[in-house]
Amino acid sequence: MSDFLKYKRIMVKISGEGLMGPDKSGVNKDTVKSIALDIQSVLSMGIQVCIVIGGGNIFRGVSAASEGMDRVSADYMGMLATVINALALQNALENAGVTTRVQSAIAMNAICEPYIRRRAERHLSKGRVVIFAAGTGNPFFTTDTAAALRAAEMSCDVLLKATQVDGVYSSDPKSDPSAVRFDKLTFDNVLSKNLKIIDTSAIALAREKNMPIIVFDMHEESSLANVLRNKKKYTFIGDIG
Repeated sequence: MSDFLKYKRIMVKISGEGLMGPDKSGVNKDTVKSIALDIQSVLSMGIQVCIVIGGGNIFRGVSAASEGMDRVSADYMGMLATVINALALQNALENAGVTTRVQSAIAMNAICEPYIRRRAERHLSKGRVVIFAAGTGNPFFTTDTAAALRAAEMSCDVLLKATQVDGVYSSDPKSDPSAVRFDKLTFDNVLSKNLKIIDTSAIALAREKNMPIIVFDMHEESSLANVLRNKKKYTFIGDIG
């Protein structure tokens, strides 16, 4: 049994692009179903799971702002995209028999709960998955930062970031064949090497809370469960003694 099963409550950050599967945008039904089944298997280990999800498969605020849109408006549009993704994942999880709650940092009571920390903690303690949508509810903050913030508020043992590659590299391995993959890094390593796998504000908060970050590829079946069983490649960021 992996030492990672000592983690009793985890935060999983899933990018919006991670929901596209083979499609160029939107939400791929089979991909979301696979992610839901993976999370279901993690719950069966006795691990509590909360999730922050991005919106880049629908709308990316930074990209829109770079093309002349007002950044604040663009970021709010991106936050709404994360709510759409959260509802899609909630549906897939509940189809898999997993009781799930969506909590939004922007109030929209007709479709999901508002973010209330104590209520979220009660959901988790009852074995429900909680998906935190709409980022932090503020422009200029990414969903990476939202994931670190909610993980800290929920007293999560670890933040797991699902990406398009199997860990952290010295540069983009898709465009640079000489890119070097790291198995372990300290928080200071990530900052000093200017590795852009996760926002610096998220790194700073995780370092302050001494909360490790695990970066992995979620495209394979049971990726999350296999990372927690130490049966899959990943990069560990934190105190490596």
